[in-house]
Amino acid sequence: MAIKKFITGNFYDEAVLFPAVKKVRRAGYKVQDVYTPFPIHGLDKELGMKDTDLHIAGFIYGITGTTTAISFIGWALARDWQINFGGKPFFSLPAWIPIMFELTVLFSAVGMVLTFCWLCQLAPFVKKDHFNPRSTDDTFVMAIECTDKTNEEEAVAFLKNAGAQDVQVQSRETGWWFGRYDRETVRFGRKVPAV
Repeated sequence: MAIKKFITGNFYDEAVLFPAVKKVRRAGYKVQDVYTPFPIHGLDKELGMKDTDLHIAGFIYGITGTTTAISFIGWALARDWQINFGGKPFFSLPAWIPIMFELTVLFSAVGMVLTFCWLCQLAPFVKKDHFNPRSTDDTFVMAIECTDKTNEEEAVAFLKNAGAQDVQVQSRETGWWFGRYDRETVRFGRKVPAV
């Protein structure tokens, strides 16, 4: 995993955060993300994030469930083990609709949950760096990714002028790794304390 530099600023009010995001994006800085203790309506649009494609994945998983149901039931009841149920035809599609519906819902629900967890990098025993532990409690944390062209002093001053408090330059991993939050972890030859 690559370690990158970020400039982080804490915001204690949502009304200060929104104009700051606009100013930072207009100034040309690359906002990596804004970490908030609760969802904020409209923040994704301000950050320039595109809509998720999770609904397309859900449709594909649902079609897979429908295809699996009709294929297996058709093979089992019409080809492999033909049983005469009160004179119905062996390929009795109307009788299979409830099972096809249930497998469609099951495949799409489980598939979307797993896809969501993969995209958000959520799993048991998976750890991610927190820029500030208070971002899960009562503060909003904006992280600006430093590039080759970023002047750190100017970016720190810019964030302070935009209303940020506790502005810091931090080095963090961009990905996730296996570990636990209740124990110290050794990464890259240094101990990382439990959060």
